[in-house]
This record gives sequence, C-alpha cells and structure tokens, in this order.
Amino acid sequence: MAEGSKRIVFKVGTSSLTHPDGSLNRSKLHNITRQLAVLHAAGHELVLVSSGAIAAGFGSLGFKKRPTQIADKQAAAAVGQSLLMEEYTSNLLLKNIVSAQILLTRGDFADKRRYQNAFQAMSVLLARRAIPIINENDAVAVAEIKVGDNDTLSAQVAGMMQADLLVLLTDVDGLYTGHPQRDPAARRIEKVAQISPDLIAMAGGAGSANGTGGMLTKIKAATLATHAGVPVYICSSLQGEALLQAAAAQDKGTLFAAQKTMKTQKQWLAFYAVSRGTLRVDAGAENALVNEGKSLLASGITAAQGQFAEGEVVTVCNADGTRIIGKGRVKTDAGRLNTLLAAPKPKGVVIHRDDWITVTPELELFLHEI
Repeated sequence: MAEGSKRIVFKVGTSSLTHPDGSLNRSKLHNITRQLAVLHAAGHELVLVSSGAIAAGFGSLGFKKRPTQIADKQAAAAVGQSLLMEEYTSNLLLKNIVSAQILLTRGDFADKRRYQNAFQAMSVLLARRAIPIINENDAVAVAEIKVGDNDTLSAQVAGMMQADLLVLLTDVDGLYTGHPQRDPAARRIEKVAQISPDLIAMAGGAGSANGTGGMLTKIKAATLATHAGVPVYICSSLQGEALLQAAAAQDKGTLFAAQKTMKTQKQWLAFYAVSRGTLRVDAGAENALVNEGKSLLASGITAAQGQFAEGEVVTVCNADGTRIIGKGRVKTDAGRLNTLLAAPKPKGVVIHRDDWITVTPELELFLHEI
C-alpha cells in the first residue's frame, strides 16, 4: 500500500442505493463506483459492504414493494444479489478494477477456522488491488435478515482486516442529540471520544421503510469497530462526493474515535462467540471477575446450566441470574463441572482470566446475541 493511502471499509445501506419505492437506483450505484475508482487510483485499499440485494430482486419476482415475509426476502435476495453484483462489476470494470463477491454470515466470524479463511481470501484480494464487495448471505441465513445486519457486518470486516477507517453511509449526516426531523434544537455531534450508555439511549430506531438499519445499529457497529482499534465515520450518502469527502475527513458527519485495541481473543469473546450455557456465581466471584482481574474458580459458582464442552463459551450471571456480568471460555465440560460443584469444597479454575470478557455498558448492545 502506497505511503499516505488507507485501508477503508465503506458500508452502503439500502436507502443509499434505492428509489423511494424501494427499487435499486442504478444512478446512485454508479456514483458510488465512480468514487471508489477515484480512491482506488489514489492507492487506497477498499472494501465495500453493500446492502441492496433484496431491493435489486423483489421487482423481478413481481412484488410491488419490498417484501416483509422472511421467505419472500430470501427469494428476492437470491435473485437480487447477482443483479447487484452485475452492476458493481460492470461499472468497476470500466475503470479496469476487478471486484469480488463475498457472502458472509455470523457463523463465519464465530467459527475461528472460517474467520481465518475469510481473512486470508480478502488479504489476497486487497494485495492484488481488487475490491471485495461483501453482503450478508441473506438467501439462506434467516437469523441475519434483521435490523442492523450490514452495519454490524461492516464493523466485523473492518476489525478483521485491521482497517484504517470504517465509513457508514446512511441517509443522515451523523449522530444528532435528537431526531433532526422532529426536534429543531437537535444538533449534530462531530466527534465521540467514547461510547457511553447516555449516547446509546440517544440513538433512535430505523429511519427508512426500505432499509433494515437505524442509528442504534450504527452505534453498535461503532462499538465493535472502535474496540478493534478502527475509527468510524457516519455520514450522509446524499452528498454527491460523500465517499471522497469521508476518506479525506472533509465531510460533515460524526467521527467515533478508536479505543485502546482489544486483543483478538477478547474481541472474539465479546462480539462473535456463541454462548453454549450459563453459570451463576456468588458475590465474591463476581467481584473477583469484574473488579480484581481474577479467574473464575469453581468455589464461586452456584449453578451451571446448558450442555457445553471444554473450550466452549458460556455466559456468566450474578447469583440470582438477573444480570449478565460477562462471557468466558470454560476449561471443563458441563458434566464434569456439575460433578465438581456437587463436592463439598469445589476446587480449580473454570474460566481463566485470559479467556474472560466483562460485559461493560456499551457491550450490552450485544447481549441478545450471547
């Protein structure tokens, strides 16, 4: 990569690619590829996470508007993904730029082997000056057709590829203190040094009938990316030169500063690992885990639920199970642990400190996934 160039991940939402009726707007897509070509010529390494498969396909199946049933969405995505890629491919080839389609699901990040395979493939593509174009595999992944899928996906990709910048293009020019269309006193926040519970509470719901994202999902994506050491910029795609301006930090938007980089193992635990069971711990063990930086000992566990194997991840709750305090990878399976807990004085380390992540307020955005 040339001196002064960056590795940039752009996420383009459905509302940035469609007409008001929800159908694909080829003029908007052409403008995006034009800007990508300019940045590519300047030496930047580019990754595009693009929504729009359902929008590109539902009309061909005879739907009058964007479908709402999951099976209808899957069918529309199956038709639309190839049409969407055809548009990207043909536009970029006019500038002698090779593009590559990559379809991912949450499982590609949860499984370490698949995660490594995706990383290696994208590394080769970038080294060969191709532009990976990524989307959720909506045609088969039911759980991934949900609010905020590609916002989170773009953050996962940015963290995986150790990007210099993640740009989330949407239909508003950043994060506001209130809803800009309803609150005349709302002001745009130019920079967020750290994501707080108050900031999360400020975020609203979905802003477009054609898209699946809202500002809350942008905050969630920013949480993930900034903890991976990647700054995040939210800006409007309605500006004709939005990608170019964002890459040069000349656009109006909201910048989320990168945090102290979370180690790869901690990132995986916090954002990707699927929980296979639940442990309840007493107040002493909770304090040791959260405040003293210690491992979880068998003596502090009051109950174990679920069927998990050695090395799998579990959720850890307080004594009455009303509050999640973290996640960790266990050093024993469920059967042996329950046998151990039945002893008068259980001994041994169940979760080592290196395999533990405390759930902080901003990480609560991910609790429904663990």
